[in-house]
Amino acid sequence: QVQLVESGGGLAPPGGSLRLSCAASGFRLNYYAIGWLRQVPGKNREVVSCTSTRDGSRYYLDSMKGRFTISVDNTKNTVYFQMNNLKPEDTAVYTCAAANGRCSDSAWGYDHYGQGTQVTVSS
Repeated sequence: QVQLVESGGGLAPPGGSLRLSCAASGFRLNYYAIGWLRQVPGKNREVVSCTSTRDGSRYYLDSMKGRFTISVDNTKNTVYFQMNNLKPEDTAVYTCAAANGRCSDSAWGYDHYGQGTQVTVSS
C-alpha cells in the first residue's frame, strides 16, 4: 500500500524554524519526484517546492528561496522540508506528494499525496 505520512508541523514564532518530514511506504522515493504543497483556507493548493531524483533538480516558490530547503534521505525513504526564518504568511497546511516522473508545478500533477500537516507561524 502506497502511503505518505507527514510530521513536524506545529506552531512557530516569526523568524523560527520547523522541519517537516514525509515518510514514504509502499514505494521507493528515489524513483519519484517529490513535492511539497501548501494550502491556505480559501485558496487553491499550490506547489511550493519539488525535487527530482532523476536529474537532481530542485524547485522553490520565489518567496521561499533562501529560507526553505527540500532534501531526500533515500536510506530512510523520507523527504524533509527545512523551513527557516518563518513568516506569518507561511501559515498553511503542508502536504507532500510524489510523482512518477518529473516535478509538476500543478498541485494536481502528482500520483500520491499525504494527509498534510498544519504549520502556524504566530507570536
